[in-house]
Amino acid sequence: MEEQRKSARYKTIARARIPALFEGESLLKDISITGCCIECTMQVEAHPDTKYGIVIEPEGSSRIGQFELIAEYRWNRSGSDACIIGFFIVEFPKGKQFQRYVDYLAYHSS
Repeated sequence: MEEQRKSARYKTIARARIPALFEGESLLKDISITGCCIECTMQVEAHPDTKYGIVIEPEGSSRIGQFELIAEYRWNRSGSDACIIGFFIVEFPKGKQFQRYVDYLAYHSS
């Protein structure tokens, strides 16, 4: 099934932290200029339409420093060994780290 999205999503291997939801790190599965998916190994209780700060630490090869996004929780898919959470990005970080990272991923996916 092909996904219909307004913005291309780019696969990534960055780390992500959402301090308001859980301790520890998780994996940023994909990201676009409008949203992202995060996978963690624990079940997460997030509240619909709630904004969370997400700290992204890009892979070292990108040479891009960590940055923070403000994103709204949209959905959650829980399995027996992982939980995948979908977010809609509502606030971009100050500085250009986020845009540089999306550009980096777009370049490497083509």
